[in-house]
Amino acid sequence: MTRGLLIIAAAFWLLPAGPSVADQGDAALSGVALGDVERGQKIFATCKSCHMVGAKARNRVGPHLNEVFGRRAAGLNGYRYSSEMTRAGADGLTWTTEKLHLYIENPKALVYGTRMSFRGIADPQDRTDLLAYLRQFTANPQDIPESEPTATPSAPDIDPAILAIAGDTDYGEYLSSECTTCHQADGADRGMPSITGWPKDDFVIVMHAYKSKARPHPVMQMMASRLSNEEIAALAAYFEGVQQ
Repeated sequence: MTRGLLIIAAAFWLLPAGPSVADQGDAALSGVALGDVERGQKIFATCKSCHMVGAKARNRVGPHLNEVFGRRAAGLNGYRYSSEMTRAGADGLTWTTEKLHLYIENPKALVYGTRMSFRGIADPQDRTDLLAYLRQFTANPQDIPESEPTATPSAPDIDPAILAIAGDTDYGEYLSSECTTCHQADGADRGMPSITGWPKDDFVIVMHAYKSKARPHPVMQMMASRLSNEEIAALAAYFEGVQQ
C-alpha cells in the first residue's frame, strides 16, 4: 500500500415514461430465461412506496425507474441523489442487469451510503422476475443484447468464515495510517466519504465488493485485491471502533 495510490483512491465509496407491455416488441420477455413478468409486477409492490414506473411515473422518495437499464447511477435529471450515489455514478457505476441484481440484493454492498433504506431481495429468482418486469419500461427492450437481460450474476457472496475473522485492531490501526492521509480520521466528510465507525461486516462486504469488481472504482479494486482477508478484517475492526 503506497501513499500515492491511496491519495488517488480518495473517492472510496464505495427520463420520459416507458412504453406499455404491448409496445415492447419482445415476446421472450415473459419466458422463463428472462424471468416471470407477472410475478415481477407483484414483487414490485414492495418497491411502490418509494418508486414509480410506467406511463405516469414520477420521482417520489426514490427516482422513477423508467429507462433504468443502461442509465448511469445518479444520472436522472430532476432527482436529488445522495452524495455517495453521485460519487458512484462519477466512478462509472451504470445500471446494467448485473449491477441492478447486486444493488437489489444488498444496496449497501454496492453503494454504502445510499439513502435507500431497503434490506434487499435475497432470492435470485425474485430479482430476475422483478428485473424482467422493469425491463418492459425500457424504450427498446428487444435491442438489449440477450447476454444482458438474461445474465444472473453472482453477488459478492461472502464466506461466513471470512466475516467471522476476528481482526487485529492494533494491526488495523497500523494499516490505516495511509488510509487516513485521504479519509478524515475524525470522521468528517470533506469531499470524500468517511470510513470511521462503519460496522465491521459492512466494511468487509464493501472491500470484497471491490475485490470482485462489483463496485466500479478501479484504483480501489486494485487496492482491495492486494489486501488479504486478515488485513481487511483488521482494518474493519479498527475503523469500527474509531469514534466519530
